Amino acid sequence: MITTILAAAAAPAAPAENPYGLGAALEQGGIIAQSVFGILVLFSVVSFYIMFTKLFEQQKIINQYKRMRSSFWSSNSLREGSAKLEKNSAYKQIVDDGLAAQEQHSKLTDPVEAHDWLHGSLNRSEAAINSKLGGGLAFLATVGATAPFIGLFGTVVGIYRALVKIGAAGQASIDAVAGPVGEALIMTALGLVVAVPAVLAYNWLQRRNKAIAEDLSSFSNDVLGYLASGGAVRPSFAGAATKPAPAVANKAVPNTTTAGQVGGVQTRG
Repeated sequence: MITTILAAAAAPAAPAENPYGLGAALEQGGIIAQSVFGILVLFSVVSFYIMFTKLFEQQKIINQYKRMRSSFWSSNSLREGSAKLEKNSAYKQIVDDGLAAQEQHSKLTDPVEAHDWLHGSLNRSEAAINSKLGGGLAFLATVGATAPFIGLFGTVVGIYRALVKIGAAGQASIDAVAGPVGEALIMTALGLVVAVPAVLAYNWLQRRNKAIAEDLSSFSNDVLGYLASGGAVRPSFAGAATKPAPAVANKAVPNTTTAGQVGGVQTRG
């Protein structure tokens, strides 16, 4: 008996549960606080999913651009160059759409300028790629704009509950208002934690999309020039890579002095 009492006294006391933690705040806040917390968590999960998937798609197209520059324009024709590109490459899509538009132009019954027809087809293909890259970014912008206000809604509800407790108790004791005020601050912090990464990711991905769109536009213009010239016009970097610069040979300067000239002064016989 004495041993049991001593062992119980020597055992460390179990830590008391924090009555003002996140779990307690959600339990005391009821359905409103739990709904706000669930919406913010859902926003955060979807935002990070979009951020990583879009980053993967962008990096894939950037790598395709590097491979295109290294091998595409060294081909003898656009079809040969298209065969060198990946099956689902964005640049292969532009080339294939340009070749298809060139073949379809001869089937038009209404006369349309070939340049305008090809330019419109390439622009349509380029716009489809840019639209796919921009998918999901509107959600990030929405999260960045609305998450602080959703957290603010939870804050307002928490402060209201604190005021109700003060009115019911007749005095503003710290133990009566600590829970609702803590809940209000937690909701504000959660709203900011969700909104800030979404805004940063949106701006960063938009800037990368703009750089990719510039590369696509440049490539589309090069393809248009190639089609409109029958293969005579290629990008400057492609010409430098496929056509070696001519060697400069040292040639002797011919002697222009005639028998009737000495030192550049004409003599008279």
